[in-house]
Amino acid sequence: MRDKARRYLKLFLTTFEISAFTFGGGFVIIPLMRKKFVEEMKWIDDDEMLDLAAIAQSSPGAIAVNASILVGYKTGGVPGALISILGTIIPPFIIISVISHFYIAFRNNRYVSLVMEGMLIGVAAVIADLVISMAWDVIRKKRLTPFLMLVVSFILVEFLDLNIIILILLAGLIGYVDYTIGKRRMR
Repeated sequence: MRDKARRYLKLFLTTFEISAFTFGGGFVIIPLMRKKFVEEMKWIDDDEMLDLAAIAQSSPGAIAVNASILVGYKTGGVPGALISILGTIIPPFIIISVISHFYIAFRNNRYVSLVMEGMLIGVAAVIADLVISMAWDVIRKKRLTPFLMLVVSFILVEFLDLNIIILILLAGLIGYVDYTIGKRRMR
């Protein structure tokens, strides 16, 4: 019982820490979760984290909360999911409450604006790192279908302005078909 309690406490503190220092939107939380839960704590392997990130990004709602639910559930079941949600939502709740209280003072402060611009650059770097590492994970597996999906998805969104919902549904369908065909080949 004590091991479970320690694990839940570690899960809460880890998601709290990640959430408290995640600026720039939900995509930034994925590489931080990967670093903590895959590389440092070794609670999840790299492929599982990639799958969880894909599900979190394609599910309705905030990516940070979705990812926390999935990681929490994977590492601690339903209690783990609830604990990780709390760890994820408490820091932004506190920060937004403080900022909203002092909004007028923050809005026109030159130094706050400069800090936010600097943070934006850091956020862009973290998101670029996430995109590159996720793409590299797909390429590293040397499977043609996921690689083609990666390239075609980029082209469809970037150059043909395909609706992202349609793309997610198509990618899910293609992934299901690819998985089903792969299972049949293994038999």
